Amino acid sequence: MSLSIRNQLPGTVVGVVPGAAMAVVKVRLDGGQQITSAITLEAAEDLDLVAGTAVRALIKATEVSLATGPVAGLSIRNHIPGTVAHVTTDVAMSAVKVTIQGAELTAAITKDAVNDLGVVAGSAVTALIKSTEVSLATTG
Repeated sequence: MSLSIRNQLPGTVVGVVPGAAMAVVKVRLDGGQQITSAITLEAAEDLDLVAGTAVRALIKATEVSLATGPVAGLSIRNHIPGTVAHVTTDVAMSAVKVTIQGAELTAAITKDAVNDLGVVAGSAVTALIKSTEVSLATTG
């Protein structure tokens, strides 16, 4: 199956905490970072997610925010440091390619945000992704 989702990061489940309706799944990406995904309990069960399960973390580019300074005091669980590799800008929006350890992320943010933050190739950034915006797919 081909998907339009730009960010498809390979990793391995390291833990699953089931709740009444939702499950919190911790995934170690192939680059070593740990991310959190909050999915329905039914989805976690359908995918048979347990520690050691190979998965892909799927994240729409529009759900990736960028910070150029220190990040603290946020409920957003996923903070992934990286370096801007390339910025493509049109009239209103920009696609920012961020190199992270072992992979690349794309963030779709406004042209104004790129300008206000001074985001250019070589900039250090932190990608911010809510756990509810990280979908999981099994790879087997």
